[in-house]
Amino acid sequence: MILNIIYITAAVLVTLSILITLYRIFKGPSMPDRVIALDVIGIQLISLIALFCIILNTNAFIEVMLLLAILAFIGTVAFAKYIEKGVVIEHDRDR
Repeated sequence: MILNIIYITAAVLVTLSILITLYRIFKGPSMPDRVIALDVIGIQLISLIALFCIILNTNAFIEVMLLLAILAFIGTVAFAKYIEKGVVIEHDRDR
């Protein structure tokens, strides 16, 4: 009983931290800060899904967590490459 209250409280706190991180995305001082905030939101969503797995006592969302982690990583790499070079996919690699 007391553990469920702790898990729900943790889920609420993670949700609040996601909202605070959304503020950093919209009002970030620079583009790299916004990219890092997007990566942090991905990590927070993974932890929120893990908390729901614990609260619901199921393993059904483990694949969702892995997929979200992969997509967050690929998104961070793509944004970092865009910031560095201005393009994500280079067409003239051999020249």
